Amino acid sequence: MPIETAIHNAYMSARGSMAKMLSRLVPPKEVDDILQDTYVRLCQAKTTEHIKEPKSFLFRTAKNLAYDHLKRAETRMVDDSVEVAAALESAISGVEDEIFHNNATQQEFKLFCDAVRALPKQCRRAFVLKKVYGYSLKEIAQELEISEKTVEKHIAEGIKRCTLFMRRQTTSQTRTNVYQSGGQQTAAEIKRDAHE
Repeated sequence: MPIETAIHNAYMSARGSMAKMLSRLVPPKEVDDILQDTYVRLCQAKTTEHIKEPKSFLFRTAKNLAYDHLKRAETRMVDDSVEVAAALESAISGVEDEIFHNNATQQEFKLFCDAVRALPKQCRRAFVLKKVYGYSLKEIAQELEISEKTVEKHIAEGIKRCTLFMRRQTTSQTRTNVYQSGGQQTAAEIKRDAHE
């Protein structure tokens, strides 16, 4: 029996077990999509000579696809939290003094630009194409001549690095302000400000 037939048969016989395993990793509505992606990956394999145990290969592929799905979901959650923070900021801004708000916004934008400039070149290009110009992952992959998975990794890395950069800068500015004001804040207030 050819290995392709063996793999197809292994997929059909293991589908239920894989679904059960996947249901422990991802939300139930995602299980069928991941199973389908597993089969597509199987069909797209250029060579199958390296596959000695079709069933374990299938389970490993399904598990890796589930982990990829979870990483993408995490990235979407980060994007959503940024949008929620922006919406919250805009709701609060009606109460704040307009001059202060404009100055704070300009400082935050400058800080964000500095954070983006600090990204590695390829990561920066992918991040800017996605977040500033709204390119899709496929468009970015074509533009940069890299895979969509690599684009996802660059964007996730960009979000992480920009967030950390801005937190560090905000924390150091808080410490500088405390020092310049004669140390009027207590250590507990400094910690609280750093975590806000």
